[in-house]
Amino acid sequence: MDHMQWSEEEEAAARKKVEENSATRVAPEEQVKFESDANKYWDTFYQTHKNKFFKNRNWLLREFPEILPVDQNAKEKVEESSWDQIRSNFSRMQGTEAHCGESCVSSAPGNKGRPNFPNPDLEEHSEGPGKTGRFPGSNATFRILEVGCGAGNSVFPILNTLQNFPGAFLYCCDFAPEAVRLVKSHASYTEARCSAFVHDVCDDGLAYPFPDGVLDAILLVFVLSSIHPGRMQAVVHRLSRLLKPGGMLLFRDHGRYDNAQLRFKKGRCLSENFYVRGDGTRAYFFTKGEVHRMFCEAGLHEKQNLVDHRLQVNRKKQVVMHRVWVQGKFQKPLHWTQRGNE
Repeated sequence: MDHMQWSEEEEAAARKKVEENSATRVAPEEQVKFESDANKYWDTFYQTHKNKFFKNRNWLLREFPEILPVDQNAKEKVEESSWDQIRSNFSRMQGTEAHCGESCVSSAPGNKGRPNFPNPDLEEHSEGPGKTGRFPGSNATFRILEVGCGAGNSVFPILNTLQNFPGAFLYCCDFAPEAVRLVKSHASYTEARCSAFVHDVCDDGLAYPFPDGVLDAILLVFVLSSIHPGRMQAVVHRLSRLLKPGGMLLFRDHGRYDNAQLRFKKGRCLSENFYVRGDGTRAYFFTKGEVHRMFCEAGLHEKQNLVDHRLQVNRKKQVVMHRVWVQGKFQKPLHWTQRGNE
């Protein structure tokens, strides 16, 4: 059942369950390895499961039609491909745009009163690919980045659709080398339309294979939740710099009191609403308000931010599960207003 509402009793029961399973925390000295070896745990995960664990995300175009180019030719092709219904659904789902006021200006050190988006043509790129124009996808007219691509469960449905759009190019990265190897070894992978690379989004010093300010869309789906809460804001700030003015960051992740959060046993909690699984990978569970603050702090305008409650039934096990996701769409403003040190 889609988009269901919880009763007060159901939410209270979920809150109690979370209080119980988070009462005992993982010892701080043990937590260090889950942070320092995060990429190793995920690399082992993909070595074990290959591309058999997650299903292909064929719902992406329904929820995020922004990953299609929106020029006139694209619109005509979308209609020819019967995506007009998707567009209709998207328009219906769009919430009221939220402007973030003061929080749209970065408060990072040295950025007080200034937006956090450098112009890609400025001096910091003068010696880089931004000047020469020679980087993967440099001739593209529409560029997408998927962060945390895993074994390609989003990559290949997107590439399949982008065949109709010759100007489109997809970048995808993961910090697990095995995940990127799986993507590159797939029969549908082609460097003419896609560039897969190993990258740790938490390492702000790592360069991307393209300059800042060139992306039309960034896909951040079930990725941010695996990052330590103390590092999330810096990641969102960095990603926002990659977008063109008007570009969209598309977000979907675990919501607070999702069935996955309720199922954690005692002793698996790292910090509030942040847990470690048995295989060493981690998961955070967001509220709508947290998501709003994080992306607005990075200077993006909220176009959509909703909590999606669903009821899933496992008929084989006769189990009913409440699933909760947070989905958001955040846009880099076309123009910035310079603010003083207020």
